[in-house]
Formats: sequence, C-alpha cells, structure tokens
Amino acid sequence: MIQQVKIPFVDLHAQYRSIASDVTGAMMRVVERGDYILGDDVRLFEQDFAKYIGTSEAIAVGSGLDALELALRAYGIGSGDEVITAANTFIATVLAIMATSARPILVDVNRETYNIDPVAIESAITPRTKAIMPVHLYGQPADMQPILEIARKHGLVVVEDAAQAHGARYDGRRAGALGHAAGFSFYPAKNLGAYGDGGMVVTDDAAAAEKIRRFRNYGQRVKYEHPEIGTNSRLDTIQAAVLRVKLPHLDRWNAARGEHAASYNALLAGTSIVLPKTAQKCTHVYHVYVIQLDRREEVQKALTAQGIGTGIHYPIPIHLQEACASLGYRKGDFPVTESAASRILSLPMYPEMTTEQCEFVADELLQAISVSPSAQSVQTR
Repeated sequence: MIQQVKIPFVDLHAQYRSIASDVTGAMMRVVERGDYILGDDVRLFEQDFAKYIGTSEAIAVGSGLDALELALRAYGIGSGDEVITAANTFIATVLAIMATSARPILVDVNRETYNIDPVAIESAITPRTKAIMPVHLYGQPADMQPILEIARKHGLVVVEDAAQAHGARYDGRRAGALGHAAGFSFYPAKNLGAYGDGGMVVTDDAAAAEKIRRFRNYGQRVKYEHPEIGTNSRLDTIQAAVLRVKLPHLDRWNAARGEHAASYNALLAGTSIVLPKTAQKCTHVYHVYVIQLDRREEVQKALTAQGIGTGIHYPIPIHLQEACASLGYRKGDFPVTESAASRILSLPMYPEMTTEQCEFVADELLQAISVSPSAQSVQTR
C-alpha cells in the first residue's frame, strides 16, 4: 500500500527541528535565572525587534489584540471616537477598537490586494473620526502613502495592524515603521511566532511608548504606584527568549516563502485561478498564499482527500459576524469583501516547504478544478 503524501497547511514542527537546540538552550537559561516576568530577554527582544523594524521603541505585550488596543489607548482613543479599518480582516482588529469603547467604521478593500481602499477611507471620515487602522493583510502592506496623506490632512492617528506582516516592506521601509504606531502578533503560526500568545507595539513616540509600558503592567509607574487604570498584558520571558532565537532567521524564512509563492505562481499561471498580486512599492512576505476560485468547497474537499491542508482567511466578513451586529452593517455593504470571502482559499505556506511539495499541491489543485461539478461529487481516487 502506497502511503499518502501529507502536506499540512502550516508545519511548526519543521521549523522547530531546524532551531531546536538554540531554542531549548534559550528557554533553559530563563528557567535557570527564574526571571519569568519582564525578564532580561523581554528587554533584549524589544531592543532587537525595534532595530529590525526601524523604530526607536518596542513594547512587548501579551497578544496582538492587546498591542492594537493599548496603542489606541496611548493616543487617547475612546468613547465617542471612530476608527476606520478594513472590512476584510481578522476580528481582533475590530475587537481592539471596541475594547477602547470607540466605534469601528468599516470600509471595503482593493479587489487585487485585499487591503483597505484609501479612497473609501476618505469617504468614511466624520467629525468623530480619530484614527485609521490599516491592516497589512496576508503579509502585504496596505497602500500607506495615500493613507498617511489622508491622516495628515484630517489630523488623524494611524495605527498599523501588522499582525501578518513581520518583515514586509513598503517603499523600502518595514511595515510597522510607517504610522504613529503598530501592533504585531506572535501567535505561533505567524512568520515570527512564539510558542504561545504574544504581541508587540512599535513606535517612534516616546511618550506613547511610556504609556503603553504602564498600561501593560497594571498601570504602574513604579511598583505599587498606579497613576492610571492598566491591565496585565506582558510577554512572558520564555516567549521572548524563543523569539530572540527566531528573529535572526526571519528574513531568510520570508525569502523562502517568497520562493514558494513564485513557484505556485508559475505552476498555476494561465488557469482560471486568481493568483495573489503584489502591489507596487510592496514586498509581500506571504503569511498566507491566497487564491480565488470557483467551487471552493468542492476543491478544498478534494485537496483534503489528498492530504493537503488549506485554510480560508476569512469565510465570514466582520460586518456579518454575530458579535458585530451592533455596528449596524448588512449583507451587501462591502461587495468586494463579500465576494472574496466566498471564493478565497489559502494554500500550504511555510518556509520549510520543498519544491516537490509545491508541485504536488499545484498538480492536485489543477486536477480538482478540472473535474466537472457532477463528476467531482462521485470521483474516487
């Protein structure tokens, strides 16, 4: 019996095997020191990450959602304010806004890049608008030049949601170094992932950075002195140690993702599949490789049957989520977002993939889309 090939959507084990001894050593040094909360590796990773992104400040927090919320709070965003963001994003973007008691104002996205449409941003501005939160979706930066121009024109704060864009560039600068501040996530499957939850705020604003440091640690200025209401959102020292080991590999890992994307592009060119497009000025780091196609559910089922993992990012748009019903949006409000949500499919993407794996995924995908709908339902392999 021939063993079926299995290609996971993401393979975290493969990455671990490549750095196992370094990671184990870093974690054990934390255990030996016992500095589990805001220990040395947190401070050193903040320095390393700020240098990598190109900002003067980096503040490690408990999650990407916390990073976005605390960045907004640092700029005084709160009740009665409006924050404009993309309809096509993970719900954490909107939850961060709502956590400040501000109102998310959703706008549609560019049909080719899936990123927020700058023209739609300007149309959505009201006297209550205080900030814009562009999302660098799937690993490609949003079109930041017009967004920043709009923000300057209207006196708005720009907080980048860079949770999927570690190492991506826009006009030569890293995502995260473009607005007033940015939030990153270190969820394990990210391009730079911890072994649990984690996040980071980066900024060049020293005053905002100091506020965020207080917010993340119970609002403390010094121990037991609390000038304001804070929370508990601190990156664990062990997670910081893991991320310090991983960070020097990030550019190489991103380059490998780019090579796999180029392979997919070549193998799938000339078909009915809509392939991802990289905008001018952008370096895409392919957190996920997203295509559009017809008969998605049938195709996904066929790939699953061949041991190929896939994902959908995201099947239910924010404005159609039950949790966001209070925002008052309805089906049809964001046609580009809704159309994409019904047709997008994410293929396996991780640095350790091989050329043969990319070819296998592409071959099986092409076979799946070539089967007629009637034959697809009865096909056996």
